[in-house]
Amino acid sequence: MMSNKIKPIAIYLPQFHPIPENDQWWGKGFTEWINVVKAKPRFEGHYQPHLPADLGFYDLRLEEIRIAQAELAKEYGIYGFCYYHYWFNGKRILERPFQEVFESKKPDFPFMLCWANENWTRVWDGGENGVLLKQEYSEEDDLVHIQHLIPYFKDARYIKVGDKPVFIFYKPDLFPDMKKTLEIFRTEARKEGLELYLCRFERWNGSAGEGVNEVGFDAAIEFQPLSVSLKKYFDLKKKKSISHSRPTYLNQMISKITSRINHNSSNVNSKDDIVNYKDFIDFDLIQTKTSYKCFPCVCPMWDNSSRRTKESAIIFDKSTPNYFKHWYASKCKNFEPYSDDENFIFINAWNEWAEGNHLEPDQKWGRKYLEALKDD
Repeated sequence: MMSNKIKPIAIYLPQFHPIPENDQWWGKGFTEWINVVKAKPRFEGHYQPHLPADLGFYDLRLEEIRIAQAELAKEYGIYGFCYYHYWFNGKRILERPFQEVFESKKPDFPFMLCWANENWTRVWDGGENGVLLKQEYSEEDDLVHIQHLIPYFKDARYIKVGDKPVFIFYKPDLFPDMKKTLEIFRTEARKEGLELYLCRFERWNGSAGEGVNEVGFDAAIEFQPLSVSLKKYFDLKKKKSISHSRPTYLNQMISKITSRINHNSSNVNSKDDIVNYKDFIDFDLIQTKTSYKCFPCVCPMWDNSSRRTKESAIIFDKSTPNYFKHWYASKCKNFEPYSDDENFIFINAWNEWAEGNHLEPDQKWGRKYLEALKDD
């Protein structure tokens, strides 16, 4: 199923440990597990809550947990982790797990970083209002930031394309001058003898398509399921989107999917956006390839209702390990690596438990989503 030349990268959330800021904002001892366990089903057959199995309700301050995660990932063919990195004008947050991985040299497992460059708000409590930590962009901050990152890039475990460390920008559309930021990063890295491989995630409500090469990125990365495909899918739910410029077989397939979407749109009175997981996979797999370098991505599940208690959630319903296996295998089969090193497929996510989105074993499925990654 999985070609040996493809490297699966699992996106990793370093949230599961208490920090002073979360104590202040959400209450003493808050971690993501608080959101996880309070989740409740919103309709018949809704899988909630997602409760961990093998690793339990862990604390990422513990080295043995981080080692166990890496060993589990390695056992099922994951090449490395992509850690979210939080930076607010020199202030780091949730940095302890990765910082200890870096300093201790354990686990001996490949990694890369993604700058999760968005405001921290009370979105977990139902809205964007109430900014807790604000992103302020400037050329001065870009310079300080890249100087801070360079020691990580020099780590022997850091994932590279050739000799170029891979670094990802989560929301490039929020930058006032993304091109200038990339220039600063590259120029400062060269002073340390490093060329960089800079990527951006492509999300449904952010920049996508045009400008990848023009702005100065080396490649884009799909961000499933909140992807360009999802935006098109929601458009399709609103109306039949038939294009005369498409081949007939594609229009026929889209028409079939549309019929299934309408048939599967149960819970019509729900305030949530409920997506049939298999329908979305079928729709995503017929999307045309980009004209620029774009690495594929899949997700095992998605359900952010545990965070969205006061506003609509996006819930991917009826996910199964077999459907996930089909999506992953199809993405691998359809992806032709751009070079021997440009061969990543991203999996969102390793441990986004409060978004119902995790490869880590849970009490319902055990290790079946991990097993889906292995060759038959």
